[in-house]
Amino acid sequence: MTICLLKSKIHRAKVTGASIDYEGSLTIAADLAERVGLRPYEKILVGNLANGERFETYVIYGKPGSGAIELNGATAHLGEPGNRLTIMSFAWLDADEAARHKPAVIVLDEHNTIIRPSVG
Repeated sequence: MTICLLKSKIHRAKVTGASIDYEGSLTIAADLAERVGLRPYEKILVGNLANGERFETYVIYGKPGSGAIELNGATAHLGEPGNRLTIMSFAWLDADEAARHKPAVIVLDEHNTIIRPSVG
C-alpha cells in the first residue's frame, strides 16, 4: 500500500507578476523552489488565499534571489500581483517511508523572504 503525503510547501508566497501570453506554469525563484525540493516541471497544487482559487500547474525556475512568484498562461486569470499563494507538491510513499516522512515547508514574508523554515 502507498499513501500520498505533502512533500513540499511554500506558504504565503506573494505573487510578483502575471503573464497571460506565457505558455502556462508558475515561475518560482529557484532558491525558494530548491529549498523545499521542488524540481523544474514538477506538478504542483496552488491555493490563492485572496480568492480561494485552487489550481494545478507545474514549476519553472525563476532567477535565484529574485523572490519571483509569477502566474503564467491560464493561471494568470486566477490571481494577480500581491495575492498570497500556498504552493504544494505531494509524493506517494510506502508505509515505511510515510512513517519517517517530514515535508519541507517554508513561510514567506511580503518580500518573499523566508521567515520560517521547517525543512524536514
